[in-house]
Amino acid sequence: PAEPTMVLRLKFLNDTERLARVRPSDTVGALKSAYFPGQEQQVRLIYQGQLLRDDTQSLAALHLAHNSVLHCHISQHSPSPAPAGPHASADPVHAALNVGSLMLPLFVLMLAVLWYFQLQYRHVFTATATTFLAGLTLLFSFMAFTMYRR
Repeated sequence: PAEPTMVLRLKFLNDTERLARVRPSDTVGALKSAYFPGQEQQVRLIYQGQLLRDDTQSLAALHLAHNSVLHCHISQHSPSPAPAGPHASADPVHAALNVGSLMLPLFVLMLAVLWYFQLQYRHVFTATATTFLAGLTLLFSFMAFTMYRR
């Protein structure tokens, strides 16, 4: 008799789902190959919060039942081999500045400059501007403390 098939629900980050008809003896790698041809290295499958790293593991060994949900994450960049040559780091995609990591130091610098001007040119700053600057500094300090405290 033929091995029974079961249906797995492949759920993506954008909440779309795709049904996969598999056999319990199929491996994680075979599932990736069948439903994500050419993208096997970019697909990450997660079952009950665990990343399925071993592509040789069978679905039966994972205790997957009919209608089980596998969460799928497809990365946009495939793992590329290490670049060779003197100009290997000239790739504009990887050499681009990460602006997000610069926001905290940039904001600290901006606040420091504003406080310097407030102390040096006190006659230019009104009471309202000084109060606003103090409030902004307190707000930023509170946000930075809560975000970066771990």
